[in-house]
Amino acid sequence: MEIGSRRKIKSIIYQVLPRLFGNNKETLVRNGTITENGSGKFSAFTQKALAEINKLGITHIWFTGMIEHATQTDYSAYGIRKDHPAIVKGKAGSPYAIKDYYDIDPDLADHVPNRMQEFEALIERTHRAGMKVIIDFVPNHVARQYHSDAKPLSIQDLGQADNITHAFDPNNNFYYLPGQQLNLYFGAHNDIEYSEFPAKMTGNNCFHANPTANDWYETIKLNYGVDYATGGNCYFEPIPDTWHKMLDIMLFWKGKGVDGFRCDMAEMVPVEFWHWVIPKVKATDDICFIAEVYNPALYRDYIVQGGFDYLYDKVGLYDTLRDVICGKTSTRSITNCWQAVEGIRQHMLYFLENHDEQRIASDFFAGSGERGFAGMIVAATMYTNPVMIYCGQEFGEHGMDEEGFSGMDGRTTIFDYWSLSCIRNWINDQCFDGALLTEEQKSIYQSYAKLMQIAGTEQAIGQGLFFDLMYANPQLGTAGNRMYAFLRVYGREVILVVVNFAGEERTVQIVIPPEAFQLLPVPDNHVAQLTDLFTDKQAISTLTIACPYRIMVPGYSGKILKWYFSEN
Repeated sequence: MEIGSRRKIKSIIYQVLPRLFGNNKETLVRNGTITENGSGKFSAFTQKALAEINKLGITHIWFTGMIEHATQTDYSAYGIRKDHPAIVKGKAGSPYAIKDYYDIDPDLADHVPNRMQEFEALIERTHRAGMKVIIDFVPNHVARQYHSDAKPLSIQDLGQADNITHAFDPNNNFYYLPGQQLNLYFGAHNDIEYSEFPAKMTGNNCFHANPTANDWYETIKLNYGVDYATGGNCYFEPIPDTWHKMLDIMLFWKGKGVDGFRCDMAEMVPVEFWHWVIPKVKATDDICFIAEVYNPALYRDYIVQGGFDYLYDKVGLYDTLRDVICGKTSTRSITNCWQAVEGIRQHMLYFLENHDEQRIASDFFAGSGERGFAGMIVAATMYTNPVMIYCGQEFGEHGMDEEGFSGMDGRTTIFDYWSLSCIRNWINDQCFDGALLTEEQKSIYQSYAKLMQIAGTEQAIGQGLFFDLMYANPQLGTAGNRMYAFLRVYGREVILVVVNFAGEERTVQIVIPPEAFQLLPVPDNHVAQLTDLFTDKQAISTLTIACPYRIMVPGYSGKILKWYFSEN
């Protein structure tokens, strides 16, 4: 069966920076300009390319960095204001220092004047390929020199009507430090004066005029009616001006045909705003909202009160799986993760890579893509909620390039003009034939493709019940085994997932406790057809309380076995 040909049941998100995808430049210069290193374009996402992404089981593409942001590249010839280099991170700039909420990053267009039309065409191609489009919404901060030259005439620009003599005003869009000059005494631009008076509050809630290199110094904080100087007093009635402006921005992009927003640092924006704005954006269409929230104490607030569909499960499952992969904690810790979010598990977005995190294959994480695959099996199959992969993860991208601003940190740069060899070799001039991929990259890709097919189309995984088997199998969590096991049940289908985080093949016996049979569609010791979903091999088998199920599990991988119990 062709990968991706079955109906998708579970949402699988593919994060990609268009600046990197389709950039075929092989000879790259550290801190290189766009002329030296090139940039990917929207046009690289051809119908063929999108079909290949869809084959991986993808239901949604998160196009990261497509809104115009601050950059050191000069586009003044196209009527776009230049940015001061002292407040731009890297030559390309951070996608999270938005310069114009109503415009497209010119780096990504073949013809800069047509950049919006090229993005609209990309949305249409993505929809035609059977996938939905997610873009970033960055509500907490903007670039220091924010100015929209593309906004509708009826819209007033951010900060345009601010009273800059007030540190805080409920209807100001920014926070100010009256009488104080911004000072940036660090980095490569010490000799270049950047003037900002009065200084504005920095995006990471830096309340003084001297942000450091570790602050989000290239951004300024947006004011949602919270007076931090008085301990966080809130002024939400009447509705603050910033709320209305942010609603207008989301409705603008919704009107372009986007299907969802990944909301950057959503927890730094009051939950009351989300409670107000999300229903308004969803009023006529089912728009997906994903929140970047790192404080588990706020999870339920942002789901129940805020109205988000999904939240990053970074502090819980990501951190735990990373520690399990690296041998720092037992597989028993995984049980604690789902228990901690009981009642909201369906709202958690699972992942092992994104633009903020180090690559699995980097020297800072696991050292190879294969060593992370066991963790990806857990993330993809443990519950009904969505799972995400990051462009290049499916080939074991190492993330060990020293690109420029970001340095060699195990991450793929979001600040520099760069290119990924694994993606270049995969695309291969739109052939996507694998001819240029290494054997290791081919193997990792096939593993991911098969896993995402299973996760995305098996009803027991996309819609079924979950039963953790670790309490009945304590031997699995020992240092010698490093395994995790659970059941998924839907109708007359039962799936057993056993994952091996160790490098060596393990043969273990899995106890199916009596409590599990309360979920199963048949009584104990009922004969059924068994399918190994990774290999498609079939046999006749059974599950029983009387004796454990014996199973061999390959190293750094797992077994996903499906029993189908007929009614006879």
